[in-house]
Amino acid sequence: MVYVNTEKPNFYPERDEEIYMEYKNLDDRPGLLGDILSLMGNIGLSIKTINGVEISQRALLIRTDDLWKLERFKWICEHVDEIEVGKMRTPTITDRLTLRHGRFIKRAEENKNIFKFTRAEISVVVDFLAILFDIDETFLIGVRGMPRVGKTESVVAGSVSAGDKWLFLSSTMLKQTERTSLHKQEFDKGNVYIIDGAVTSKSTSTDHKRLVSQVINYDGTTVVEHPDLLIDDPFFKLKQEDFDYIIEIREYEDQEITYEKHKKRHWFESDNMDFF
Repeated sequence: MVYVNTEKPNFYPERDEEIYMEYKNLDDRPGLLGDILSLMGNIGLSIKTINGVEISQRALLIRTDDLWKLERFKWICEHVDEIEVGKMRTPTITDRLTLRHGRFIKRAEENKNIFKFTRAEISVVVDFLAILFDIDETFLIGVRGMPRVGKTESVVAGSVSAGDKWLFLSSTMLKQTERTSLHKQEFDKGNVYIIDGAVTSKSTSTDHKRLVSQVINYDGTTVVEHPDLLIDDPFFKLKQEDFDYIIEIREYEDQEITYEKHKKRHWFESDNMDFF
């Protein structure tokens, strides 16, 4: 029997420090990328991932065994007129998304924990959520958006991608759901708990709201759709600052996210529940 090793060989296992770097092409002549990569190789830097971002920029994930080598590369580039080195840092979640999708992830200027997407970028949202769900930490995540922009689908797909089980505490995805209790085995740090703030904020069930509050404070990851409606509900005593990440999904870039229609009437007064 012949054994075939399908894993990619790691030629430099000692280069175990990952650094994210960006550079701008000031003169995108033929062969420039090859020259840059050859220089990195000669210095002792390995390229794990590289992708073009926007028109004249590139993003790279570099591996090294000595951060001084990066400083040496940066110093050399200061004497090269054709490129300009930009960010150089330990990779963040958004850096990895930039490398994977070849685009910068937009943040709100007033709050760097708010990330903005359009419906056409749902695949990026799914990857973003999958990375968060895969991290061994507890997060409270808010997802804002008007009806039918892909909020629930993104959360479920992100859970599937991360290999996590998802549980709806409140939802209108298949039918109206307002859970008032969880089985003991359903309390698991590996689960993703999904709450529809529009449903929960209008709920008249104290048991349901108590369960939601318990889960939000539980050592597990919780995703709240329409987080502003839970923030406005005095039962939960939540502030926007309590959310580790808030993801906004719009049909188009300048679409306004508003809850006025929801606040003016009770959810069951809409036959097709078109807010959700």
